[in-house]
Amino acid sequence: MIIDDFNKKLLETVGVGLVIASYPDLAVILRNHHVAEWFPGHSNPTGRLVDTLPGLNSAALLAALEAGETYTENFETKVGRRTVSLNMSATRTGYGDASWIIIELQNVTKMKELEYMISSYSQMVERQNRSLEREKERAEKLLLNIMPESVYRELKAFGVTTPQRYDDASILMLDFVGFTQMSITQDPVSLVTELNDIFTAFDRIADQQGCERIKTIGDAYVAVAGLPDPAPDHAYSIARVALMFVRYLKRRNQTHSPQWHCRVGIAPGPVIGSVVGIQKYVYDIFGPGINLASRLEALCNPMENVLSEGMYDLLRDAFTMEPLGEAEIRGFGKQQIYRLIGDGELSASLDSAE
Repeated sequence: MIIDDFNKKLLETVGVGLVIASYPDLAVILRNHHVAEWFPGHSNPTGRLVDTLPGLNSAALLAALEAGETYTENFETKVGRRTVSLNMSATRTGYGDASWIIIELQNVTKMKELEYMISSYSQMVERQNRSLEREKERAEKLLLNIMPESVYRELKAFGVTTPQRYDDASILMLDFVGFTQMSITQDPVSLVTELNDIFTAFDRIADQQGCERIKTIGDAYVAVAGLPDPAPDHAYSIARVALMFVRYLKRRNQTHSPQWHCRVGIAPGPVIGSVVGIQKYVYDIFGPGINLASRLEALCNPMENVLSEGMYDLLRDAFTMEPLGEAEIRGFGKQQIYRLIGDGELSASLDSAE
């Protein structure tokens, strides 16, 4: 095949690698300078095609061309220290009785590098999104640990929460007898571990009964029923929680040391619930209900639940209680107070534990 100088220069100026080989013997007739650069030491203008393009699947090439199809293959070759990626496309053409194979080699190295960069960037963004999602979940769990879920949803949706007054709610205040002395004499790590175990158990009990732990203050534990979501049986729920707290501690004391003895005060609302703080969110309750529960807790004997008159009126039809007489309650004057004894199955459980 004779190609004049003009055609040779034209083949050299194109931006792709070109190889022309005879068909079907695959002898190289021509290749341009790009091929020589990409396959240094292999490109032989008079050699075999497999010598010019090492790694070429000759059998597959001939089969595709025999079927009248375009054959494609991908190559990677080293040019110095750089890897060059090539896409090959081969077609069969002819004139008269002669047939040739025209092979076009497209340098897709920059495209591959761009695809790799995009893939790497996408993976980085995906990792960052997963990390942000995990941080979001951790932040959500933390906020759900310090405020009721409905309050959190309002804070998330609007950025603020509206203080609410709750008249139909019950409040429990629990404290431990002798905790101050225990905190001085006991190993701090052991003491905090014990307290954490107890409060974790209290949380489970409160949750099972539809109550909400509002906060802990040192060894004090505050739980509520009927807020922020209304609950018609709020008094029953908080009373059962109080009985179960005492039952849990009695059973625990049979196998653990030191011994933990609680005092529990229970009172009905009203209270106001609201998120307090801007940088450090805290959901808290204020008002007569929490104050009265605190005053009643101070009047308790160890492992005793003491109720106000208002709570007695709410529970009298379903719980066993006994009067403890009148007591002067700071801020509330004289009131009849009661000791909560039991409620059917819970009462029997307490008796058997004792």
